[in-house]
Amino acid sequence: MDIRKNDAVQIIAGKDKGKTGQVIKVARSEGKIMVEGVNIVHRHMRPRTAQDKGGIVEQPALFDASNAMIICPSCHKKTRVAHTVIDGKKTRTCKHCGASLDVKAKAKATAKKAVKKTTKKKVAEEKPEAPVSAE
Repeated sequence: MDIRKNDAVQIIAGKDKGKTGQVIKVARSEGKIMVEGVNIVHRHMRPRTAQDKGGIVEQPALFDASNAMIICPSCHKKTRVAHTVIDGKKTRTCKHCGASLDVKAKAKATAKKAVKKTTKKKVAEEKPEAPVSAE
């Protein structure tokens, strides 16, 4: 399955066709996804304790992943997913513009590298130098 959590998707089939949203949950074994604001179902909840309220609760439900297409973060079009090898790693890319769909993963990796570099510089700066004698 090419869809991952936090991907922006557009629904292409079913009662919510045309809606867009962010993926909340992915059930890989079932081939289903849950998108916020899409496929809303009513669930009748019984109060578990005296303080809890019962009633009808609206919540998103799982639906088949084949009914959704990923929206490319760079060209903002719904797209099929291509797989390319970049820097020795297999990444998901957009079929339209060729941009990587794993932008957030790259941003996190570069942020971690930047944090490591700055902490190394701070440690190097904090080390006191040997005192110079006045003789």
